[in-house]
Amino acid sequence: MKGSGPAGSSAGGLCTWWHVAGIKKFHCGLNSFQGLLGHPLERKRSPKFQHFSSEHSGPMVSVSSSRMLQLFPGHIQPVGLRGRKTRLVTKDGHCNIEFGNIEYSNHFAYLVDFWTTFVEIRWRFVLLLFVAAFTGSWFIFSLLWYWIAKSNGDLVGQNRTEGHVQCIDNVNGLTAAFLYSLETQTTIGYGGRALTGHCAGTVALIVIQSLIGVFINCFMCGVILAKISLPKKRAKTVTFSDTAVICLKKESLCLLIRVANLRKTLLIGSQIYGKLLRTTTTPDGETIILDQVDVDFMVDAGKDNLFFVCPLTLYHIINKSSPFYELSKDTLPQQDFELVVFLDGMAESTSSSCQVRTSYVPQEIQWGYSFLPIISRTKTGKYRVDFSNFSKSVQVTTPHCIHCFQADVDQKNHNIHSSQQKQGIDNLGFQIIDIHNLMDVTKM
Repeated sequence: MKGSGPAGSSAGGLCTWWHVAGIKKFHCGLNSFQGLLGHPLERKRSPKFQHFSSEHSGPMVSVSSSRMLQLFPGHIQPVGLRGRKTRLVTKDGHCNIEFGNIEYSNHFAYLVDFWTTFVEIRWRFVLLLFVAAFTGSWFIFSLLWYWIAKSNGDLVGQNRTEGHVQCIDNVNGLTAAFLYSLETQTTIGYGGRALTGHCAGTVALIVIQSLIGVFINCFMCGVILAKISLPKKRAKTVTFSDTAVICLKKESLCLLIRVANLRKTLLIGSQIYGKLLRTTTTPDGETIILDQVDVDFMVDAGKDNLFFVCPLTLYHIINKSSPFYELSKDTLPQQDFELVVFLDGMAESTSSSCQVRTSYVPQEIQWGYSFLPIISRTKTGKYRVDFSNFSKSVQVTTPHCIHCFQADVDQKNHNIHSSQQKQGIDNLGFQIIDIHNLMDVTKM
């Protein structure tokens, strides 16, 4: 039944309390049936969440989905009928974007910045380039050695004069020329094929091939080492919680996200921040797609230079400057936005900067839930992190919207102020002292 409680005005109407089967809930707005039956996200919660909800919140109202659709047609939409939102940033940090109608002249810029291009291409293309660079150079120089041998009359079938001196010993065909090119560039030198010094061009050619071979070795080794040591590989060992939650923290309504470093080595100078992506319309009528709004996150120790030795719970305070200020539990699932969270830091072991990204859509933000604790202390004195509860949450009492929360806070402050005025306290900085008690203390 409906119970009495603090009331306050909001965009959705009167803010009241609801008591259902021993459960006390905030309600704000016209959709009162959701205050009775719970949030649509709560109905599709997995069994592990239902277990914690029933344990901490008392008995819940059980209504079948078909019955709910009959009772409230047009208000409840089945989960399968909801549109799937396209993310700009996937959960693992990849950007879901493609470029079209690029002029061919702009493709030349990728070749000018060839080092970045080779480092960023896929491994299959790097391996293909590795094989093609070496085998191609061996074959090209084998053709040059073959041409020199043919010009000097060293090949099989050519009419050699008496006392003929070959430019290269035992190079009398294309296969032998290829083997000689391979042995020269890789500095194998079996000894069966060697220069005689009779032809001046062979000296210049062997110098050129040796220099090009060294350049190819250095370049390919550099590309492979650069790809192996890419900072984004370090970012794979930093994980975010699958969902975000909204609950009370430090007497404020906050949006909470968990992040953990899976390595024992720290991320130095870590910074956390967020961007809210949504489509907005300016007063001039211009529609801005993917408009970015800053979202500040912090931990208890601040928001810069995080001590990232254990999983941290990041929180964003929902106030008048927050982009989530006008949201409520009822309107959140119908919103169309994407919250992208960034974590920048420097790897302690390699001193390379890296960035970790993830995103949350409205369907992944749980209103009225709080994360389960995951840090405990063992008998040996070590701190243990239980990652099985990393993304799990438990239902807690949470205001229905920020207006309800502020109305409740204002009502409490008003009650405190009224009680103090009844006691004759005009200046709240002073405290009433009983003079008789003070005289008794003085006599002692």
